[in-house]
Amino acid sequence: MKIKTARMSYEKVLALPAPVHKKPMKQHFVFRMILVMLSVWDLWMTHFTYRMIHMERLKKDEPCLVLMNHSSFIDLKIAARLLWGRPFHIVCTLDGFVGKRWLMRIIGCIPARKFMTDVSLVRDMIYAVRDLKSSVLMYPEASYSFDGTQTPLPESIGKCIKLLKVPVVMIRTHGAFARDPLYNNLQLRKVKVSADVEYLLSPEEIAAKSVQELNDLLQEKFTFDYFCWQQENHIRVKEAFRADGLNRMLYKCPRCKAEGQMSGQGTKILCKQCGKEYELTEYGYLQALEENLQKQDTGKVQSSVEAGNHETEEMEFTHIPDWYKWERECVRQELLSGTYRLEVPVSIYMMVNTDKIYQVGEGVLTHSREGFHLTGCEGKLDYVQKPLASYSLYSDFYWYEIGDMISIGDDKVQYYCFPKECGDIVAKTRLATEELYKLVKAEKRQG
Repeated sequence: MKIKTARMSYEKVLALPAPVHKKPMKQHFVFRMILVMLSVWDLWMTHFTYRMIHMERLKKDEPCLVLMNHSSFIDLKIAARLLWGRPFHIVCTLDGFVGKRWLMRIIGCIPARKFMTDVSLVRDMIYAVRDLKSSVLMYPEASYSFDGTQTPLPESIGKCIKLLKVPVVMIRTHGAFARDPLYNNLQLRKVKVSADVEYLLSPEEIAAKSVQELNDLLQEKFTFDYFCWQQENHIRVKEAFRADGLNRMLYKCPRCKAEGQMSGQGTKILCKQCGKEYELTEYGYLQALEENLQKQDTGKVQSSVEAGNHETEEMEFTHIPDWYKWERECVRQELLSGTYRLEVPVSIYMMVNTDKIYQVGEGVLTHSREGFHLTGCEGKLDYVQKPLASYSLYSDFYWYEIGDMISIGDDKVQYYCFPKECGDIVAKTRLATEELYKLVKAEKRQG
């Protein structure tokens, strides 16, 4: 899928009119059926099946809040199939409206800005359930999972549930991540997909629980590990490209600690710095290739240590989420020690309305303990975003087929930054944003 773009100067983009907020439109039955028809082929190809759990508790004409985990683009097609019998609105990222605003509204989409406090979104959701008598489908994780495990949920989700005062239903998919993981460049694998549809909470149960209790329940329900699921269920992914792009997520070598030197191609991921190589097996395990250890260039390992990577303990991971978790801890330690810093030249795109995404020039994106700082467009652009502005980061691999992307911004303008240097930094920047938010928030609580 692509997005409508155009080149325009920074000044002209700032002068463009801001979008006028409109209430959600009532979803027309015909367009709901079109969504279902567009979903038929992919669901048939994946032999899609589903289970209903306690769904007899939900009345046929009763609006509800549907919370769904976010694994790949097929999620929307699954939801269209499962919810076709009732009107529903879909909370969708604002850039999804670019170039097709009318269409997105008529099929029931509600625009939202990722990882931001958005009062108008809550109002639109309340309007949809109370005035339009429509259910609302929401992906509370907001972004696709990088490593097949859960991404952070907003702390405001419990408050939102309290305000809506409607039943809560959860859709949890199985196989969607294995079929189309984000790192793999939109290459589809032959994997069966299924879903569980579970009635979680009645309005009475919501009223009886505190916001924290609701958040804790959802945190438990949104805890998963899809590589573990693949292994436990003996799901075979035999495509020869299954490790393509794996370096985007596994960007740091556990052996020599070099970053941005990993290369994922075919079925293998290799560190170009020290020669350490793994194979991603058909059942989702990482298997170290011992023959490469005998051919290693020890001088490269030593030079890596001399360059500042003082960790010398060699680790081997068999489980991708464990490797990603280790990278998170490494980033946290950099933040604690004050050594974390990102400074990279970027191509800059902007969104100020939903007409187009505008390419406005070049710049430099910096990220440190102080937050984000984006400068560029011949000195005209200077944007600062503090650590507490967002609990996570809107970052993506191969975003709308343009490239790997980091997005920052506020309720007036969104900046999409595409790194120009070699080396994978998108996943690390997301990890750093999440860990920095936790650290600064903890510091603020203490005093």
